[in-house]
Amino acid sequence: MKAEFTAIIEPAPEGGFWAICPEVPGANGQGETIEETKNSLRQAIELIMEDRRADILRGLPEDAIQEKVLAG
Repeated sequence: MKAEFTAIIEPAPEGGFWAICPEVPGANGQGETIEETKNSLRQAIELIMEDRRADILRGLPEDAIQEKVLAG
């Protein structure tokens, strides 16, 4: 699944950078460079989204219809 998210990146007081994603509460990343920080944030977003999806799918009845939709 591909989607665009916002990365808010700031210098970290101890050096390097840290980032959050306002669209995905709890997603944050850190790194020595901006690119490392974005990669760390991307990985956090992917893990959170995979976990949320798996959690929701566990509770679905077998006859539930699953289809993809595009938004944006």
